[in-house]
Amino acid sequence: MPFRATILTLYPDMFPGHLSHSLSGKALERGQWAIDTLQIRDFAEDKHRTVDDTPAGGGAGMVLRADILAKAIDHASDGDDRPRLLMSPRGKPLTQERVGNWLPVPAPSSSADGSKG
Repeated sequence: MPFRATILTLYPDMFPGHLSHSLSGKALERGQWAIDTLQIRDFAEDKHRTVDDTPAGGGAGMVLRADILAKAIDHASDGDDRPRLLMSPRGKPLTQERVGNWLPVPAPSSSADGSKG
């Protein structure tokens, strides 16, 4: 099964966007990975489909409502054991090593004479 990414976003029309270019775009065309988007606003329950609110401690700006985001994450994760990545300035850096730890280990290949390698 190819790698599949589900992106929770307020702007699903932005995808695949830059991901459809260069190496990732070629892999997308070949079916080596797939991308799905999930509109976070679909999980809002009020008539205006509100997804943001003022910060709990006050201050400038807006934050996504945790209850709405949790519903979207639960929907995207239903019966799915893929890793979940939350892009946050407070998180650990996403490194090649961390990503490699999530990949399944490929089975050793065998040559025509039965030897490995």
